[in-house]
Formats: sequence, C-alpha cells, structure tokens
Amino acid sequence: MVPDRLYNVLFLCTGNSARSIMAECAINRWGKGRFRGFSAGSHPKGAINPLTIELLNSLHYDTSGLRSKSWDEFARPGAPPLDFVFTVCDRAAAERCPFWPGQPMTAHWGAPDPAAFVGSEEQTRRFFHRVYTELENRIKIFTSLRLDMLDTIALEQRIREIGKIKPGGEEQT
Repeated sequence: MVPDRLYNVLFLCTGNSARSIMAECAINRWGKGRFRGFSAGSHPKGAINPLTIELLNSLHYDTSGLRSKSWDEFARPGAPPLDFVFTVCDRAAAERCPFWPGQPMTAHWGAPDPAAFVGSEEQTRRFFHRVYTELENRIKIFTSLRLDMLDTIALEQRIREIGKIKPGGEEQT
C-alpha cells in the first residue's frame, strides 16, 4: 500500500442506525486524516437511533451530517473507491454484498446491537457506550497499523484479528 494517502473505510450494518454510525464517527476521529469513514446499511432504518446521537454528542462528535443510508450508495458509479469494508453486525456479514468499487479488503468486526438491548434507560445508555468503546478500541488498533509496512496477506490477517478483539482487549477464540 502507498503511504501518506487517504484510505476510504465503509462500516456496514443492517439498519445503519447505531453501530455503523458509531464506527464511522470513531474512524474519522482516530484516523486523523489518514482514513475517511462512511457507514451504510443493507436495510437502512432511515433514521439514526436517538441514543446513538445522544452518545456521540456526549463524546463531542459533530452529528449534523450523519444519516442512515443504503449500501447501494457505495456501489454506484461515482462512489468513492473503498479500501476497506467492515461489517459490524452478524446479519450484514451473512448477506450478499454488492460489488464495491476499489476492490476493498473486508473483515467482520461484529459487535452486539445496542438498539436491541432490553433494560432500564440507564442500563441501555451504558450498553450503547460499551458497544461504542468496543468499536473504538478496534478502530484505534486499526488506525495505528503501518499499512505501508504490511503486505496484502499480513494486512488481511491483521484486520480479521482485530475483529476478534473483545471489549477488554483480549482476543476471542
């Protein structure tokens, strides 16, 4: 890979209302201009979960331009060429994806669905934060990789390993 370039990263989920939106924001923050994040859904809800917006606002993200959108936007002519595509929910990982411009590397970085969590209002807020932290930790590891120093096989292996990291930092077996 060529050093000192901007890498386009797409995060996919089914509804594009929580996890993929969180990941898009996190990579744009932690990627520090090396990565440009996007998010989409196979069956977008059309609106971002209000607790996702609340959480991101509490973490000082600008949420004004965020929207729930279809993954079809990224498979059309003129879409940004993608370098990486990460699924963050199991359902999207099992679906047949469109052809992505740029022939990106792909990996599954599954995280629990905070929108499906059942609990008190405070427990739900904590769960949203836990899922965000899990995604953010993976993104921090990913954005710290020296992409220019890894060959394709090593990079593919590494991005798959990152998807197995649990919230405490240890790898799932």
